[in-house]
Amino acid sequence: MSQPIRFYHRQAIREVSNVPVTRTVLQYLREDAHCTGTKEGCAEGDCGACTVVVGERDEAGRVNFKAVNACIQFLPTLDGKALVTVEDLRQSDGSLHPVQEAMVECHGSQCGFCTPGFVMSMWALYRKHGYEGGDARGGSCTGGPEHSLNEPPVPTREAIADALTGNLCRCTGYRPILDAAQRMFELPRPQAAVDVEALSRALASIARDETFHYEHAGQSFDAPRTLDALAALKEARPAARLLAGSTDVGLWVTKQMRALGDIVYVGQVAQLQRIDVTDGWLEIGAGVTVEHAYAELARHYPELTEMWKRFASLPIRNAGTLGGNIANGSPIGDSMPGLIALGARVVLRGGQTERELPLEDLYLAYQKKDMAEHEFVAAVKVPTRTGARANLRFRTYKLAKRFDSDISAVCAAFAFEADGEVIRAPRIAFGGMAATPKRATHVEGVLLDAHWHEATAQAAMLALAKDYAPLSDMRATSEYRLQTAQNLLYRFWLETRTADPLPPEAVNVRSVALDTPA
Repeated sequence: MSQPIRFYHRQAIREVSNVPVTRTVLQYLREDAHCTGTKEGCAEGDCGACTVVVGERDEAGRVNFKAVNACIQFLPTLDGKALVTVEDLRQSDGSLHPVQEAMVECHGSQCGFCTPGFVMSMWALYRKHGYEGGDARGGSCTGGPEHSLNEPPVPTREAIADALTGNLCRCTGYRPILDAAQRMFELPRPQAAVDVEALSRALASIARDETFHYEHAGQSFDAPRTLDALAALKEARPAARLLAGSTDVGLWVTKQMRALGDIVYVGQVAQLQRIDVTDGWLEIGAGVTVEHAYAELARHYPELTEMWKRFASLPIRNAGTLGGNIANGSPIGDSMPGLIALGARVVLRGGQTERELPLEDLYLAYQKKDMAEHEFVAAVKVPTRTGARANLRFRTYKLAKRFDSDISAVCAAFAFEADGEVIRAPRIAFGGMAATPKRATHVEGVLLDAHWHEATAQAAMLALAKDYAPLSDMRATSEYRLQTAQNLLYRFWLETRTADPLPPEAVNVRSVALDTPA
C-alpha cells in the first residue's frame, strides 16, 4: 500500500501524494509549494541556483544540516527529513537574516538569480560554525574585529570559498560574495531560523521503522531501513533502479528524460552509513556521503586532501555517496584511481550472499561490471597505513579545466612501498585514459623492485604508452592525455624522491602565484 511522503517544511509537517516518483524537490517547491526563491539554472547540479538545506535527525536526536541541489533530488527521498529554503530565513519581525543582510551590505548580488542559492550555502556554513542565535559584535565588509575566545570560530576565506564551490555567479566576480560570507559572522546574531529542538521532535514523530513504500502511475519507490530488507527487495526485483545520492541518476531524468522504472533508495539504510576501522582495514559503507568518506580517508591518507576538495562541489559531495561513485563505474570517476592505487577492495551483497574482490576487478569494460543484476555495492575497504605501508609513497592528481566542480580530463594515482631506495608493490591507476578506471601494468612492471631514480621514472613514463591509448573528446585530445599522464608520473618522482623532494608549495600553482611579486 502506498504511503504519503512526509517531511518538515515551513514550520509544519507536510504530506504529499499523487506526484511522480521522480518529481524533483525543485519542482515541488516552485510548482506545488509556490516557494519560488529557489531557482532552476542548469537542472544538473552544477550552478547552485537551486541550493536548499536538508536536515536529518541522527540516533542521538541531533539534526544535521547539509546544502544540496534541489534540481536533481527526487521528492520521495525527503521522507522523514526537513527541508529549509531561503523563505525560512526571514526573521519573525520581517527583518533580514545576517546572511542576507551581509549580501546587501557587501553588494554581493547583482542580477540576483544565483543569490538565493548562495544564501543557502552560506546559511549552512553559518549554522555549522554555531552562529545561529545569541549576539556578536559589528564590523565591516572588509574585515571586522577579532572574536573573543568564548565565541565560535570564524572560517577562513579559503574555507568559505570551499563551502561555495557549488554556486556559480555570472555577475559579481565572487569577491563581494566572499566579503559577505565573512561579514555575516560579524553582524548581530539572529533569532534561529529553525528551532532545532522542535524540529528534532517533529522528525522523530514521522520517523519510520519499516520500509517506506510510495507508488504513482505504476512506478514504485521503496526506502528500506535495513541491509537485509534492501537485499531482499533487490533480489525480488533485480531490475529495480538503486538510488543513492541522485547526483548522476537525477540527470537521467532532468536531462535525458529517461523513465527509471521502480526505484529502491538506499539512503535510509543505517548499516550502509557506517565507517569502521578493524584489523588493518578502513571499511566505508556504500551509503556514506563522499564528503564524510573523504574526510575519513584523508585522515589516514592526507595525500587525498586535494582530491577531496576537487571532487565535484560541496553540495554534490553532501548528497553523492562513495558507493554510488564506485558502482557507477564511470571511466572518469574521481574516487576509483586513488582507491585502486591504495589496494581497495569492494564488498558486494546479493541476497544473503556477500563477496569481495579487488576494486579494479569490478570493472570489466565500459559500463560493464562483475556484478549480478541482484547484487549491489555494500562497502569499500581500504588498507590502513600499517606495517610496510608506513613507508608508502602515494599521490593523487586531477587535471581539469577548473580547480573544483569539474570533470577530470585525466585522474592519476601512484603508490608504492619504499624499501630504502627500492620500489615494492607498485600500484599505478588512471581515470580518463581507458574505458574503465585501469591499472598501468606495464608501468608497474618497470617499477617493481627497481631503484627510485630519475631513470626509473623516465622508463616508466615511456611504458605508459603500452598501457593506454586514450580517446580524444571535448575535454582533451588523446595526445594531451598521454603526455600529461607521463608528466604527472614525473611530478610524482619529483615529489617523492629521497634527495631534495619538492615541497607542496613548489608545485602548487596557486601558492607560486601568490608568492610572485607583482
